[in-house]
Amino acid sequence: MTDANPYNIGLDRNPANHQPLTPLTFLERAASVFPEHTAIVHGALRRSYADFYRRSRQLASALTQAGIGRGDTVSALLANTPAMLECHYGVPMCGAVLHSINTRLDAAIIAFQLDHAGAKLVIVDREFMPLMQDALALTAVKPVLIQYDDPEFTEPFAAGDAFDYEAFVAGGAPDFAWLMPLDEWDAIAINYTSGTTGDPKGVVSHHRGACLLAQGNALTASMPKHAFYLWTLPMFHCNGWCFPWTLSAIIGTHVCLRQVRAEPIWAALADEGVTHLCGAPIVMSLMIQAPAAAKRELHHNVQFFTAAAPPPEKVLADMKTAGFDVVHLYGLTETYGPAVVNDWHDSWSELPLAEQARLKSRQGVRYLPLEQLDVLDPDTMLPVPRDGQTMGEVMFRGNVVMKGYFRNPQATQEAFAGGWFHSGDLGVMHPDGYIQLKDRSKDVIISGGENISSIEIEEVLYRHPDVAVVAVVAMPHDRWGETPCAFVELSEGADMDPDQLRDWCRNHLAGYKVPGRIAFMPIPRTTTGKIQKFVLRERARALAAEGTSAISASAKKTKHPAV
Repeated sequence: MTDANPYNIGLDRNPANHQPLTPLTFLERAASVFPEHTAIVHGALRRSYADFYRRSRQLASALTQAGIGRGDTVSALLANTPAMLECHYGVPMCGAVLHSINTRLDAAIIAFQLDHAGAKLVIVDREFMPLMQDALALTAVKPVLIQYDDPEFTEPFAAGDAFDYEAFVAGGAPDFAWLMPLDEWDAIAINYTSGTTGDPKGVVSHHRGACLLAQGNALTASMPKHAFYLWTLPMFHCNGWCFPWTLSAIIGTHVCLRQVRAEPIWAALADEGVTHLCGAPIVMSLMIQAPAAAKRELHHNVQFFTAAAPPPEKVLADMKTAGFDVVHLYGLTETYGPAVVNDWHDSWSELPLAEQARLKSRQGVRYLPLEQLDVLDPDTMLPVPRDGQTMGEVMFRGNVVMKGYFRNPQATQEAFAGGWFHSGDLGVMHPDGYIQLKDRSKDVIISGGENISSIEIEEVLYRHPDVAVVAVVAMPHDRWGETPCAFVELSEGADMDPDQLRDWCRNHLAGYKVPGRIAFMPIPRTTTGKIQKFVLRERARALAAEGTSAISASAKKTKHPAV
C-alpha cells in the first residue's frame, strides 16, 4: 500500500538525522565542554568531568576485555560512591545492562536476583562482600567478582577471591570507543521490585526512557546548570531516580554520601553548597531532629524531593523554616522512579499551613516526559469522576514506562492490559487534575522509602507452628513513615509473646521488614472468610496513636476461633 503522505517519501532516517536516545551522551558532552568542572565530591576526593568520563570509558573497556558485551548483566552491590556513578555509565558503555542491588536485602533474595538476571560480573563494596559471598554460595551463576575499596570505609574486611576495582579499571583503555545502543529500545538497566506476590520481578528500563526521565528531572526540579546534588537517595533505587544521568546533562556536581546521617548531611549542605537532594520523609525527620551542634546555618534555598508517605504538617513547617522547599513526587520502579510531581502554585503558599500540608499530600500531575496519567476504573478502563472521592487505579502511558518484566511475559501482559501500565495503586482524581493515592491494592508498606510486601511477612509468620492466622498492614511511624504491623491469632493451646515472634521474623527477614508491632487479637473477616484489612489498618492507626507496645496481656491469649 502506497503512503499518500508526500512528506513520508524519500525522507528516510539515516545516521545524519537519527541517533538512538541515550543518557550516556550527557557525560561525553559534559567532559568535552566543561572538562575541569567538578563532577564528583566524595570526602576529600574531587573528580573532574574529564576524569569521570575517562574512568567510565576505562571501566567499559575493562568489562569488554573481561568478556562482557551487549545484553550481558553486570551487577553492583555498592553504596552511594564514585564507583556506583561510574557503573551507571561504564556498564552500558560496553553494551551491558546494569543491575543495581538493594544493599538492605538478605542473601537469599540477592541470590535469586543474580540467577534470574544471569549476572556475569559483580562489583561489590568491601562492606557488603560478606553478604555477597553468602549470596553467591546459593547461586547457580558464578560471576567474576570485583571488590571496590571505598576510602571512606575503613573497617578491615578481606577481599577473598575478588579482583581489585581500581586495578580492574586501570587495565582499561582511557580512549575506549564506547558503544552506543543499537536501538534506543535496548535495555540499559534492570531493577527488581520488592516481590509483592511471589518472587521479585525484574523491571527492564531502556535507553530512551532513561534519557527522557533524566532530562525530565532537571526540567521538573528547575535545576540550573552546575547544581549541587547530595546523594541521600540510594542509587540502587530505580537507578537513583535517573539522577546519575541528570547531573551530567546540567554539568552538576554529585556530592556522594556513604551513610545517611545528620551531621554529614548538614556539613555537605553548608560546605559544598548543595542545592538539591531527594529522600523519604525519614531523611527530613533525621535532619530536623538533629542536635543543634550538628545543624548548620544555610544561606541559600535547598530543594528537597520526597516520595512515599506524605510528611507530617510539623515536619513540612520545620523544613520550610530551615530553608528547604519540599516537593512531593510519585512513581514506581516501572516508571524509572518519579513520573508524577506535585507542581506547586504560588498562590498556595499564601494558604494556612494546614491547608498547604493537605495540598502537599497529593501526588500531583504528570512529569513532562510522561505522555498520559489517569485514574481509571480497572474493569471498564474508563476515567473515574474528577471529584476527589471516587477511587480507581492509577495508570500510566508513555515513553518513561518500563520495557517490561524480564523473563515474565504473563506479568508484563497483565501490567499493560488495555494499553496502560497498571500501577496497582488506588487513588482519586481531584477536580484540578491532581491525583492522590488512597490505598495500595497490593498492600505494599513503604518504610523509610523501602517497599515491603505484607504477603512476604505473612508467609514468614505462617511458618511458625504457633501461628494460626495472620494479617500484616501498614502502621504510621513518626520516623519511618510506615512500619509493618502484624495481627496474629495463635493456634489452640499456644502461648507466646510478641518478642518471640519478632525474633522469629528477624531470623527469616531483612531487618527493616520485621514488624514494628505484633498484636494478638481476633482477626476480622467477612461472611465469606476474607480478612478485612481496612479494619486492621484503623486498628493499627489507633495503636500508633496510643503509643502502646502491644495490646493487653489478656488479648495476647486470644486463639484462632472455631469456624
